[in-house]
Amino acid sequence: MPPSEQGRARRLLDDCFLHDKDRMRHHEALDLLKNRLAPLADSETLPLDQAAGRILAENVLSRRNVPPADNSAVDGYAFAHADYLAKDGHLPVTARIAAGDAPAGPLEAGSAVRIFTGATMPDGADTVAMQEDCRSQDDGGAVTIPPGLKPGANRRKAGEDLRQGDTIATAATLLTPQHIASIASAGFGEIPVFGRLRIALVSGGNELVEPGNPARDGQIYDTNRHMLKALLAGMPVEVSDLGILPDDPAIIGKTLSGAAQGHHAIISSGGTSRGEEDHIVATLDGIGKRHLWQLAVKPGRPMSFGQIDDCVFFGLPGNPVACMVCFLLYIRPALLRLGGADWQEPMRFPLPAGFDIAKKKSGRREFWRGKVEHDDNGKPRLEKFARDGSGLISGLWQSGGLIEVGEDVTAVSQGDLLDFIPWSEFGI
Repeated sequence: MPPSEQGRARRLLDDCFLHDKDRMRHHEALDLLKNRLAPLADSETLPLDQAAGRILAENVLSRRNVPPADNSAVDGYAFAHADYLAKDGHLPVTARIAAGDAPAGPLEAGSAVRIFTGATMPDGADTVAMQEDCRSQDDGGAVTIPPGLKPGANRRKAGEDLRQGDTIATAATLLTPQHIASIASAGFGEIPVFGRLRIALVSGGNELVEPGNPARDGQIYDTNRHMLKALLAGMPVEVSDLGILPDDPAIIGKTLSGAAQGHHAIISSGGTSRGEEDHIVATLDGIGKRHLWQLAVKPGRPMSFGQIDDCVFFGLPGNPVACMVCFLLYIRPALLRLGGADWQEPMRFPLPAGFDIAKKKSGRREFWRGKVEHDDNGKPRLEKFARDGSGLISGLWQSGGLIEVGEDVTAVSQGDLLDFIPWSEFGI
């Protein structure tokens, strides 16, 4: 249901992206997004098996201790350490406890019980010996346990993983399989999460043709829309593919206006500069608000942001490398935030450069495609993809991530520390 039909107040301010600079630096753009965006998605309750990759809507507190009782970490014999010392490790075996069984009663004084991994330890037992280290006697009626065991060996204590009331995950957490495992251990069968953001995806330009169809002279295949669909596939969103729009302001205006009524965000690629044929963002001026950012970054300078009522508009550059880099750096965290998550910053790893760059333009942050290699001594170093062109798609799959170079850097020498962001930091 479109936001306008849900009877709720406006969620997106008209000046959400408003700023007073013609060209923003990278950190300024991130700060503006981080400080001005708020969740647009509603919440729902899902079965636990459907919640991975979704964004948690409420804190999840453990309902019980995990594990709920002291239990054995190994197959073996459980006993009281004081009895083990008093009897030099020679103990009668008086009971057998398998995983899932409740002890019949407390440990008999001066005895041991046969126990298996995960089984609840009886009251009075505090230590477990591995069966491989023990010698069974009298057809299992007694056991000899080797010396040297410390009190509490091979015992898992009740609540050592989670105590009842402990926070497992907080609202705004992007749920991973690790979270799902812990939430399941606390007994939850369903949890509240934010709904998927509805995203409209469009490309613009008469020069574009759909892959699989013949291309005439002057035409190129639409790369960006398919790349963006692949990038969005791993996020908690629903994508409406609106295809390729011709360079016709009337068609563009009708399509964008319609998309804004049923989606939280529109993502377009191409037509984001200020040329005569850059119709998408120009059309946006008539039906919404364009808060155009000329970013002081490379690649990605002509990226734009705006809105149509409560629908956010993201305009990506047409060059595929710039399109992907800008999506990862700005749009991915923005969509996660709109979807209910905390702001996501990729981890950066400082590594020495294995190359020289004689001159770099100051005042502009650059993101170079690169990868980690090792020198003759096995130490890691960064190597830069040889060519910088924003249309060289091969550099995306031949590299392992992005080398981030700050605005104040004007040259790079071998050994200089540079920040490296692996693709895995963006979930790809």
